[in-house]
Amino acid sequence: MNGSRVLVLNSGSSSVKYQLLDMADGSRPASGIVERIGEGPVADHAAALKQVADELAAEGLGLDSPELAAVGHRVVHGGTRFTEPTLITDEVVGEIEKLIPLAPLHNPANVTGIKVARSLRPDLPQVAVFDTAFHSTIPEAAARYAIDVATADRWGVRRYGFHGTSHAYVSRATAELLGREPAEVNTIVLHLGNGASASAVRGGRCVETSMGLTPLEGLVMGTRSGDIDPAAIFHLSRVGGMSTDEIDTLLNKRSGLAGLCGDNDMREIGRRMGEGDRAAQLAFDIYVHRLRKYVGAYTAVLGRVDAVAFTAGVGENSPAVREAAMRGLGAFGIEVDGVRNALRSASARLISTEASRVAVAVVPTDEELEIASQTFDLVSA
Repeated sequence: MNGSRVLVLNSGSSSVKYQLLDMADGSRPASGIVERIGEGPVADHAAALKQVADELAAEGLGLDSPELAAVGHRVVHGGTRFTEPTLITDEVVGEIEKLIPLAPLHNPANVTGIKVARSLRPDLPQVAVFDTAFHSTIPEAAARYAIDVATADRWGVRRYGFHGTSHAYVSRATAELLGREPAEVNTIVLHLGNGASASAVRGGRCVETSMGLTPLEGLVMGTRSGDIDPAAIFHLSRVGGMSTDEIDTLLNKRSGLAGLCGDNDMREIGRRMGEGDRAAQLAFDIYVHRLRKYVGAYTAVLGRVDAVAFTAGVGENSPAVREAAMRGLGAFGIEVDGVRNALRSASARLISTEASRVAVAVVPTDEELEIASQTFDLVSA
């Protein structure tokens, strides 16, 4: 293998994001996004991938470049079948298709992107990197739901977790920030974007995470409810007369921050709070309350916590969320420095006080680099 570059593709239902990374020097020669697939000039994913190829060629970085070592594909759901980055073959594509019922909104688009990319460069190694893979180390006591075992096994009902590439990258980067090996560090990672998830990472291995069978469980999110009494669904059906699809839409698209106050942008919620908006304040308080519950629970799971790491859009950019989530946790050895927390920076940094027994960090996530690294390591092994 002569090339050192990896093209990372993230094929969504209506968009394709791409980034070209050079693993030799750490540079990123190209990146972009093709949106509104199925609308207007971009008819389908084949047209979108052709546009990506054309954009790269226009920069002298075409798919036929000898410097391109591999393509890395983000795949949302690997089930229990895929627990590590996997070289894509026809058989692997078929297995990913079998997992579509577990991720009907994501895996079909992921598979389409894989098929089109393979047709454009059938000779090039292509690798699937799964969002669920990092969480495959969760012990059965944490992964199992307390329902009939035969039913759960038949339909694949268990905790899978998501945002795995982010949690993997951030937990490792946090250890590096502390000047320690990942195997020595216990970290609670809080990935707070429009989708939000928490993980407990012991010595580099995930032992618990907040998202479950789907990305709906866990923290309060932009439009998703997170944890809710399952019987609320029966109540909405029996008493409210709502269909399964209507309840699905409610919990995934009309809940979370948007359902509580009409906004899912934490910046706008902060502005409204400053004006005394009670609905915005309550939404913020509920969001933070759920975060604190998970930090407390994962502290108990880990036994010893060395660091709490905030990442993703809200985690990286909202000092108010970070301060409120960590407030009053001195008994856990967590103390945030107000001045450090308020500083803006694109770099990984500590925001805890010198006296804090637990390091509190802000670590910008880099899922593209994580996918590229896993891809390159596999094809160069």
